[in-house]
Amino acid sequence: MPKVDKNFLSVGEFAKLSRSTKATLWHYDKIGLLSPVSRGEDSKYRYYRSEQITSVNFIRTFQSLGMSLDEIKGLKGTISPKTAEQFFSLQLKKIDAKIDEWIHTKKLVLAFQNSITSVADINEEEITVRYMPAEAIILGGLNDYSRGRDGFDALLSFYQAMSQQCIAVDLNYSVGGVISKERSVNGDFAHPDRMYFCNPDGHDRKPAALYAIGYNRGWYGQGKELYKRLLEYVEKNDYEICGDFYEEHPLNEICMGDNNNYLMKAMVPIQKKRVRKTSKTVDGMSLQNTGKE
Repeated sequence: MPKVDKNFLSVGEFAKLSRSTKATLWHYDKIGLLSPVSRGEDSKYRYYRSEQITSVNFIRTFQSLGMSLDEIKGLKGTISPKTAEQFFSLQLKKIDAKIDEWIHTKKLVLAFQNSITSVADINEEEITVRYMPAEAIILGGLNDYSRGRDGFDALLSFYQAMSQQCIAVDLNYSVGGVISKERSVNGDFAHPDRMYFCNPDGHDRKPAALYAIGYNRGWYGQGKELYKRLLEYVEKNDYEICGDFYEEHPLNEICMGDNNNYLMKAMVPIQKKRVRKTSKTVDGMSLQNTGKE
């Protein structure tokens, strides 16, 4: 059928002009969002004007901002500079929230990735000594092991306390444990005194220090032999412990299917034993004797 007016465009022509499709334009017409300006006698042919491309731009713009076609239909007849500005302000807040969410998710993914890659080339049988800078963590309170409570009871309490302390705390970060220097030198490694999240946004700090570091395979709580090895290494190499033990699991359920093959990492701040000087007098002469504390 010939065009009603030379300024009219067929559905196909208007679809090309508006970078759309016939099916999309038919759907817009069906729901009353954008209709042709003229139809053929049998309604088989539909015609649009070129200026209707602004309506397509309007629809696409708000669709790209997350609005449904029904919402756009309601907005179309009431839009004004004021309502548009209010809408865009709201969208900016949603976008900022989404950006924050993705940044947070990226930090969590990086934490898991770095944990795995950090132990890719380590010798699990070797004790190493390495300076480690301060590291952000979220430290929990003292664990309660009274009335027969064990490490898993303490872990549950840690999660509960953290979720109540701050709703923004992400409970998905890996959990580490702290065993006090006083307990460790007495060989007491039954349960950690405190627990912590390995969270890069934490306000607490694992102190910067020279650390003796060792590794051990096994399920949670099976690090007793590793602690003994660390203590023996420290003593044999003329070091002394100058801080608490920290225990983490770089390879855990996040990346290991066999829970008896988790990789535990234990580390403790150390320093060389201090030298003490003593003196005694022999035949009126002062002699000095140097020894290690």
